[in-house]
Amino acid sequence: MKKKLYLTMFAGLMAMGLSMAQAQNPECMTNLSIYAEHAKVKNYDAAYEPWKMVYESCPDINKANFSYGERILKHKIKNTSGSDKDGFIQDCLELYDNSLKYFPDKYPKAEVVIDKVLLRFDNKMISDGDIYNELGAAFKEDRKNFKNPKALYLYFSSLVDLHGEGKKELQEVFDVYDDVTEKVEEENKKLTNSLQKLLAKEDAGTALTTKEKRRLKAYTTNSESYGKIASSIDSKLGALADCGNLIPLYEKSFEEKKTDVNWVKRAVGRMFSKECTDDPMFRKLFEAQLALDPSADAYLYGGTLKQKAGDNKGAIADFNKAVELETDSYRKSNILYKIATTVRRSSKSQARNYAQKAINANPANGKAYLLIASLYAGSANACGSTPFEKRAIYWKAAEMARKAGRVDPSLSGRANKSAASYSAKAPTKEMIFSAAMAGKTVTFNCWVGGSVKVPNL
Repeated sequence: MKKKLYLTMFAGLMAMGLSMAQAQNPECMTNLSIYAEHAKVKNYDAAYEPWKMVYESCPDINKANFSYGERILKHKIKNTSGSDKDGFIQDCLELYDNSLKYFPDKYPKAEVVIDKVLLRFDNKMISDGDIYNELGAAFKEDRKNFKNPKALYLYFSSLVDLHGEGKKELQEVFDVYDDVTEKVEEENKKLTNSLQKLLAKEDAGTALTTKEKRRLKAYTTNSESYGKIASSIDSKLGALADCGNLIPLYEKSFEEKKTDVNWVKRAVGRMFSKECTDDPMFRKLFEAQLALDPSADAYLYGGTLKQKAGDNKGAIADFNKAVELETDSYRKSNILYKIATTVRRSSKSQARNYAQKAINANPANGKAYLLIASLYAGSANACGSTPFEKRAIYWKAAEMARKAGRVDPSLSGRANKSAASYSAKAPTKEMIFSAAMAGKTVTFNCWVGGSVKVPNL
């Protein structure tokens, strides 16, 4: 026992001595300083040789060997060709492996795997099968650090392509779709929560510091990236998730999976979102979920079925029960939004009330703002006695659409497009001039209520 302890202590002292020796290596320290200065000004060709010396002789002397090393090697990859380029790609792949070896606390496994896959993907050196297998393993082993939007898309996209070749089952496509979209939503939730704090400060009239402005920009940019990826993922799934595919798949798997609460909840949720609620399979799945987990979502689906059967009173009771059961404000907001979309056909005012409650529960629920904007725009002919007044409602709709993109930048593409469309339908400058309404206020005496100020010319 003592011998083992002494050996362990000796090994630790040797490792410490080696690290100290490297740190005290004057040539490594000198070249570290040289390449760092070159790299800071993006003179990567000049940085290459001193970096290579330090990286090969003293790899663990400083994390800069890997952070700057990646930039240096990517510069070489971009500006070389043939065997030289291939050599630099291999060097960069080895660099990623060594970053995990020497600085495991700074370079999470998922990030390293992602970097290696993306490098090979960008240089057309990896198959769909390898993309899916490697990213899939990283996602399962280190989901927490699997955040890269491009990698999330590639993980799913490669699977869809494999399914198209007959190599993967449709159920696996749906399972990974759920995993990936949940991760995108999870990461965007963190961003919008942080963004909301800064927006609240800004709205209160308090000037943001320079640091806060940088954060605001970063949160917005990253959220927009997740929004684009989410849209691409949905486009990639495409018609695979229509009712014609969903219903036979669930009919086939129901007996085997009906006690798997996660499978049942995902199946019901997907059929609900794709509006396959008229099929008997939806009721079958809903009843299975109700037996396994009588949660808030179950009452939402139950209310939808009652509404379709003409039982609006029972539907509203179930909807309110769903809201009452949910304790998480974020999920409650999503349920309220779903209720709003469900009742919009029967009552625009009721739909707005639920959408507003969704915003109250989660101020970053941009989808609720977009829904309200759509409800306003759809009421143009009912809100006003003159053509000018009727078209003025579009200003109010555009305002709500812009709010959606502000509170949740992942929706900025949809929000900006909607706002531009509504603004184009609002009174033109010529109409404002002819009606002598510049700077005046238009009040809405319909269900929308409120007013809007006409722009000055």
